[in-house]
Amino acid sequence: MAISILDPADPRLDEFRDLRGRSHADTDHLVVESPTAVARLLLSQYPVRAVVTTLAQLPRVREMAGSSHVPVYVVEPELLTAVLGFDLHRGVVATATRVPGPDLDDVLGARRLLVVEGCNDTENLGALARAARAFGIEALVLDPTSADPLSRRAVRVSMGEMLHLPIVRCATWPDGVTRMNAAGFETWALTPDRDAERLYARGFPERLALLVGAEGPGLTPATMAAATRRVRIPIAPGVDSLNIGHAAAVAMAATSYITD
Repeated sequence: MAISILDPADPRLDEFRDLRGRSHADTDHLVVESPTAVARLLLSQYPVRAVVTTLAQLPRVREMAGSSHVPVYVVEPELLTAVLGFDLHRGVVATATRVPGPDLDDVLGARRLLVVEGCNDTENLGALARAARAFGIEALVLDPTSADPLSRRAVRVSMGEMLHLPIVRCATWPDGVTRMNAAGFETWALTPDRDAERLYARGFPERLALLVGAEGPGLTPATMAAATRRVRIPIAPGVDSLNIGHAAAVAMAATSYITD
């Protein structure tokens, strides 16, 4: 049932208020914006608390929500922008309850993992998640310092795919890499260093964890040392490196077991 809200101070909109620059990492909920991402949210494990939409987007929201009993609040576009504090929402925003992520042991039966260290850019995290889902990565493993993968921007850039990817946050590091090695994974550290082995130099293992570091500094020496191999993507002379999202996407596509 859609409920019209005319008052921007209505308490039912409190979780949607002044979102620009706000982090929800320490709250019990996440915020998802845009029709595509909200559609993926409604199919995910995250319990949806409410959807706010404009009248123009209401038919699409009703189609996405189906027979679910999620509260749907309908507001004027100007009111929605005023409440949110930005106007890039495309007329649909939702909140959902966070759920505990798996432990590292829970994903060690996978064939492909993406391991991210020190990534504080939420848009890069979103790009990584979108590519990971496309190329058969079965879980995202984060070190303790990486940004909140369920931040609004990360989920939006991932087109909602972040919500369908098991996410492990390791409490200590880089012993998580050591545990992956002990579980039978080959752990390949991506680096632009010319002395690293070419990514395509040999065949790809049955169980592989790809390690990527923050934009700029890359992986730390300790993580490099813990990895079973250091690999690079061949690029044209004179080009310094690839963006973390692009580099990871190339590596994930090259090592994917998906056959389409």
